[in-house]
Amino acid sequence: MKKVSFTEFGGPDVLQLIAAEEPHAGPGQVRIAVRAAGVNPVDWRIREGQVLGAHPTQLPSGVGLDAAGVVDEVGEGVEGVEAGDPVFGEGSSTYAEFAVLSAWARIPEGLSFEEAAGYPSVVETALRVIREVTVRPGQTLLVSGASGGVGSAVLQIARDRGIKVIGTAGASNQDYLRSLGALPVTYGEGWVERVRQLGQVDAALDLAGSGVIRELVELTGDPRKVISIADLDAPRFGVRFSGTAGSVPDALAEAADLIERGRLRIPVEKSYALTEAAAAHIDSKAGHTRGRRVVVI
Repeated sequence: MKKVSFTEFGGPDVLQLIAAEEPHAGPGQVRIAVRAAGVNPVDWRIREGQVLGAHPTQLPSGVGLDAAGVVDEVGEGVEGVEAGDPVFGEGSSTYAEFAVLSAWARIPEGLSFEEAAGYPSVVETALRVIREVTVRPGQTLLVSGASGGVGSAVLQIARDRGIKVIGTAGASNQDYLRSLGALPVTYGEGWVERVRQLGQVDAALDLAGSGVIRELVELTGDPRKVISIADLDAPRFGVRFSGTAGSVPDALAEAADLIERGRLRIPVEKSYALTEAAAAHIDSKAGHTRGRRVVVI
């Protein structure tokens, strides 16, 4: 099969499309014929060699954690799914023609493979950080870097739970944030005052790593009410760095439920071929995404 891989840490140029042995489903796993793979910041962070404890990397390594496709192998002990079922989920080395998933759910009706591939890690991360920041219905959550995949999920999940949301993004994404139920604020000079004019902030999330931790602590009044998934320096300010991993039981099932109820939609901003994996990483790292990026097989 064809697979994106790298043999050394470095820039996007270390990515190679190679011929590789097909993986097989072990106990508690399924294998899918991949139709699309989600592009996440963790993908290029791992490729660069950043120290991410939950994702130890042995070289050579494949790329990708999220995928959507058609089940073609079911591992021992797996029930409720069979060959031919369309699923989306989390696994490893998903930028490939075949991949093994360790967590999955059936793709909701009306959702394409491309759309479905953009949900797994994004929704898991969104559910995790909303839980960790302990924001409650009726309170206000500030989301810095709100227009990307995780931000799009956070805004919609928070609104579904009765949480008021303020989102920061570039001028071109203000209407997009409004469409997700957020009060939009442009970043740049004076953004803290623009947030204050919208009222008290009870908790805040840093999703972009744009150097705003100090201001988020100032707005909430308590570093314990701020979580970052993108700024490795966050602990210097007493803020928890939640990173890129964690576990929310039934996250995929909750994602499917939200999608089916019409409470969660994350658009695909751009699709790439397997041969364009390096370009996908360059664009992902540049930020300013509205929704998701996916690799299509």
